[in-house]
Amino acid sequence: MLESLKDLKCWQACRDVRIFIMHIANRFPKDEMYDLTSNIRRAARSTTRNIAEGHGRFHYQENIQFCRISRGSLLEIVDDLDTAKLEGYISEEETQNGEKLIATAVQLVNGYIRYLQQRK
Repeated sequence: MLESLKDLKCWQACRDVRIFIMHIANRFPKDEMYDLTSNIRRAARSTTRNIAEGHGRFHYQENIQFCRISRGSLLEIVDDLDTAKLEGYISEEETQNGEKLIATAVQLVNGYIRYLQQRK
């Protein structure tokens, strides 16, 4: 039985992604502050926020929808990581590390969505 939001493995995995993104985004150039840096940070924060909001809902379908939004934000980060790599802000290794964290998070979010669908 889950006691809190922080017990959710998908939330924990998204939190790992968020922490990773916050570390690399701090190194982006100042001229990216209002574009790439802002977007990747908002997307990373959205991953955990949407799981939290869905968890606070007491209807399975609403929770599922918020989890889908979280999954979309994770994939948005993949695109932003690619942009950061192409612009030379992060290395190939950092990109791969981020994509690995994201793949794990997506897998866990998908599993949670399946669980919620079975419960409804």
